[in-house]
Amino acid sequence: MSDNLARYPSLKDRVVLITGGASGIGASMVEHFAAQGSRVAFLDFDDEAGPEVATRTGALFLHCDLRDVAALRAQVAAAAAQLGPVTVLVNNAARDDRHGWETVEPDYWDERMHTNLRHQFFCTQAVAPMMREARGGSIVFFGSVSWFKAQGGMPAYTTAKAAVHGLSRGLARDLGPFGVRCNVVVPGWIFTERQETLWASPEAVASTLERQCLKEKLYPPDIARMVLWLAADDSRMVTAQSFVVDGGSI
Repeated sequence: MSDNLARYPSLKDRVVLITGGASGIGASMVEHFAAQGSRVAFLDFDDEAGPEVATRTGALFLHCDLRDVAALRAQVAAAAAQLGPVTVLVNNAARDDRHGWETVEPDYWDERMHTNLRHQFFCTQAVAPMMREARGGSIVFFGSVSWFKAQGGMPAYTTAKAAVHGLSRGLARDLGPFGVRCNVVVPGWIFTERQETLWASPEAVASTLERQCLKEKLYPPDIARMVLWLAADDSRMVTAQSFVVDGGSI
């Protein structure tokens, strides 16, 4: 980590659980928390990238398909058993696969909800008792600017991401008496390897930069640094809020 970036003493030795930590934004967050001296575990079903990230960062990789709630609960318990009670949860995992509204069937809709929304609740449910016992914790949910911008071409995804905001605010009320904070990070278009490969045509990139106030591409560390602040004691009275990191596009 650059010497020019903030260090948060409150994150040292704090147990952090990140979903979808094997690649993209998730992998960057694993790296950033590890650099802060946190004890990091991450859940992912990528058995190729996951071990590499774990070796590079010293984090604990636990294989998990987050659509399987029983497996999710078991691996959250395994993380706590190996590292200690989780007091930072980052609900990052998602997939923004494009799909036309004309072709969506009930099974696909349900699978998209499981992939992009349901696990955020059940991971929270699994760690909240640990945070309640600790009398404090930070839960960071992940939204998306896509529905703010009325973006088409993936209605199940934008529906799930819009619902994340209601989930986070309601849980902020429920868990606040125990000192647990719930906030949403709302990334703009973050240029991960997947985004660059699948959708970052010159025309699409130019259109995005034209819309942004800051005329630079955003990358995973730009999100990771916001999440660090929300996890640290520096943001101790911040809850039920959303933080957009998009270069000023909405």
